[in-house]
Amino acid sequence: MTDIEVRRRALFQRRAAHPPTETSDETPSVASKTWRITGLLKRFDPWPRRIATVAIIAALWPVVMTLVYTVVPPPASNLMITRLFSGNGIDYRWVSFDEISPHLSRAVVSSEDARFCSHNGVDWIEFGDVLDEATDGDGEGPIRGASTISMQTAKNVFLWDGRSPVRKALELPLAYWMDLVWSKRRMIEIYLNIVEWAPGIYGAEAASQYHFKKPAAKLSKREAALLAAVLPNPIKRNAGKPSKRVNRIAQRIMARMNMIGPYVTCLGL
Repeated sequence: MTDIEVRRRALFQRRAAHPPTETSDETPSVASKTWRITGLLKRFDPWPRRIATVAIIAALWPVVMTLVYTVVPPPASNLMITRLFSGNGIDYRWVSFDEISPHLSRAVVSSEDARFCSHNGVDWIEFGDVLDEATDGDGEGPIRGASTISMQTAKNVFLWDGRSPVRKALELPLAYWMDLVWSKRRMIEIYLNIVEWAPGIYGAEAASQYHFKKPAAKLSKREAALLAAVLPNPIKRNAGKPSKRVNRIAQRIMARMNMIGPYVTCLGL
């Protein structure tokens, strides 16, 4: 038997010992598809993790910073940052609660959140009161909105401006959290320092200097009422040069200030 015949016989025996299966022709194709799918997963798998990481950081940021702002003044609000990126200048001057006239705290609580000391961040009764003012027939409408000072502080510090059901939904848990962590005095201190009182004018000190050429500690009762009267729309309303409507609103706020004393005991006023 020649060498060629020996090799042919050996090859035949090996094939007989390991016969091909019916799916042997499909195996390379399946393996190829599996490899391609695995490659795609490896390529795009980090993105869901990255998105989840960003979402977690965004959710935890206000929670953590609320704790930080218990002792540290906010360096800026989201609205200030937005204004800066829009190319608009800002005047922001932080002062302590004791450096702000008590008249301003009374005026703001009277006009913006009369139950500030008694609620836990969100005042559902306030919605009914605002609705009553909107339909009382005097032509002035409500002098305050339905948002509490806690909700407005949450919006100004952590969220964005403008009407949005998403933003409003985020305001509620943030307001409850901030009201839990901060004292009422700290809440009003931060609010008075970061709220906008005129285009690009943030905080009671900057507003007092801008409108009345005096420090916030020296504000009179009427000046405080005028500042509170412009809060719903500081872009169009002017406390230093009030319109007839702003003057009328300020008069209503001053009347409320005369009765607000028992409702601001949480501020030590």
